[in-house]
Amino acid sequence: MYEINICHLYPDLMNLCGDRGSIIALTRRCEWRGIEVRVKSVSLNDPLSNEDYDILFIGGQNIDQSIIHDDLKKGKGKVIREAVEANKVILAVCGGLQLLGRYCRTQDGRDLECIGALDLWTHEGDNRLMGNLIFECDFLKSEHFDGQVAGFENHSGKTWLGSGVKPMGRVVTGFGLNGEDGYEGAIYKNTYCTYAQGSILPKNPALTDHLISLALKNRYSDFESLEQLDDGFELAARDSIIRSLTGKKNF
Repeated sequence: MYEINICHLYPDLMNLCGDRGSIIALTRRCEWRGIEVRVKSVSLNDPLSNEDYDILFIGGQNIDQSIIHDDLKKGKGKVIREAVEANKVILAVCGGLQLLGRYCRTQDGRDLECIGALDLWTHEGDNRLMGNLIFECDFLKSEHFDGQVAGFENHSGKTWLGSGVKPMGRVVTGFGLNGEDGYEGAIYKNTYCTYAQGSILPKNPALTDHLISLALKNRYSDFESLEQLDDGFELAARDSIIRSLTGKKNF
């Protein structure tokens, strides 16, 4: 039997937009396939070792990020950087996306240093980029799936990508990373970052399964592919958003 260990980073402090829904989606889609899954919450002053986990998740913040920054400087930041370089599967949403970058510049011009796991940076803007978000991911496209991911964004930060980091996809409708270049999200190795919240994984089963598959490939040399599930309800939720915004049916 396969097993997956998931680390939910700062769930008590960074769970602004229903991020626990993504943990539940990962857990259930493993359990439905007979994959044993364990989830552990890791917060302030808790030890973190990337050897203990196959997937790390960090969500959006509902507190001053400086509290998280102080804890990351005590050692977690180094562990996360090592996890990224070791091809551990990481999903970072909104505030989590920003924390993995080089810095976040506040509206008053202060640069808040981040952990530098990815070459990306964020500038806080005067206006919020908010609303339903649809973006198209080439890595999710298949004979039976259009690659479109649906979520909700609500951020004032505008993020740009640097060397070695590529976007998750192209914006179909919404703002995305910065509302200017037409891209959303960031990918580096097996780290995926996005402003799509709401939460993102329950209504995007293809993305959820992609992350699970990557984690299993990392851990098991004999793993080939996931058993197909009946995703009618999940796709109906995704399709209702896409149809309401574009008038197109996508499955």
